[in-house]
Amino acid sequence: MIEIVIKNFLDSHLSVTSFLEKKGEMPKNYVLFEKTGSGENNHISSSTYAFQSYAPTLYEAALLNTELKEVLKDLIKLDEISRIKLNSDYNYTDTSTKEYRYQAVFDITHY
Repeated sequence: MIEIVIKNFLDSHLSVTSFLEKKGEMPKNYVLFEKTGSGENNHISSSTYAFQSYAPTLYEAALLNTELKEVLKDLIKLDEISRIKLNSDYNYTDTSTKEYRYQAVFDITHY
C-alpha cells in the first residue's frame, strides 16, 4: 500500500508526525494526507494526494508546508516512486474549526 510507504518516508524526514486520519487529540503541528484520486496505465499506478500542514498560526502552517514540499521532492529516491509533481499548494485554513492549515496537492506515479 503506497500510503504506508509515503507515511513512513514522511515520518522519518519531517520535523512533525504525519497522519492518514484525525484521531482524538492531535498534536499542535502535524501533516494529514489523503488520496483524492487515482488511475492506472500499463500496470503503472498514479495517484493524487492532498497533504495538509496544520499549525497554531498561519505563518507556522506556511513554514510546515514549505518543509513538506521539500521533503516530498526526495520521495523520488524510493524504488516504489517513479514520478512526483507538485500540482498546487495554497492556504487552506479551515474556517469552521478555525484551524490554520496549508494544502499541497501532489501527483505521484508509483508501482
